[in-house]
Amino acid sequence: MGVFVFLPLVLPLTAWPVARLAEHHLHPRMATWLLTGVSGVLAVCSTLSLALLMVVGTAQLPGNPLPDGWSDPEVREAVPYDEIAGKLAIPTLILVLASCARAAWRHHHVRRRAGRALAGLPATSVVVLPDVSPYAYALPGRKDRVVVTTAMLATLTGPERRALFAHERAHLTAHHHRFLLTVQLAARANPFLRPLRTAVTYTTERWADEEAATRIGSRRIVARAVGKAALISRGAPAVTLAGFASAGPVPRRVAALLGPAPAARLWPSLFTSAGLAAWGAAAGTTISALSSANSAVTLFLILKAATPL
Repeated sequence: MGVFVFLPLVLPLTAWPVARLAEHHLHPRMATWLLTGVSGVLAVCSTLSLALLMVVGTAQLPGNPLPDGWSDPEVREAVPYDEIAGKLAIPTLILVLASCARAAWRHHHVRRRAGRALAGLPATSVVVLPDVSPYAYALPGRKDRVVVTTAMLATLTGPERRALFAHERAHLTAHHHRFLLTVQLAARANPFLRPLRTAVTYTTERWADEEAATRIGSRRIVARAVGKAALISRGAPAVTLAGFASAGPVPRRVAALLGPAPAARLWPSLFTSAGLAAWGAAAGTTISALSSANSAVTLFLILKAATPL
């Protein structure tokens, strides 16, 4: 395997400039799909790399349940610095799995708690809560709902309210909570993927902004609604749920809405900034996947050869 087993752990660093380029130069829908896919693949690859290192490290521990042949020098030679890397991988992988499990549990818990809070209310697609705290967010479930408070509605005009509802329905229609949960779990699996999580949080909001502007026919009204709501809103109850004016680069969203609509190209040319972002992300992800596959197959063959029949 050699150093290839370590590549998936550090290749997410190459995605940082890609995330920045995708935010600025790709259509938000395409940027969301691209960055979420890259995050998911890189996270799986880095976790697999840790698991391979953990096998080598665990085989070195006295009293382990693994076959004795797995601690032979021939197996350990497949991993550079096996003494240190193998043993460090054990607690690291445990921490990664525990952190991902905690994030997934919190997402599920917040959705259940929000659902129970609305259980006694009419089963309508829009729920207006008599609350002095201004907020609005999309709550996915068996019956998708838009949750908004009277305090939020009181700050918006009629057209701005329509923009709010169109924005939140866009979140639900496109299942943005799945993208947000994926990048949240990916960032827990590999901290180098946190910039991609931040980028996807922004691109999902931009995607919903563009859908709302198309639906109501005015980019300026959506921009005004986003700006007004951001001044008073406290956002969504969890980072994996989409809110109308959650914390983030709201001025950039407003500026984008006041400009022309982004071109919805399927895949940009390599000779553009957007193309460099897309092709760079694809190349980095492919290298990471191939490195993980090479390491997994190589270790499997080595362990198979070292296992007595």
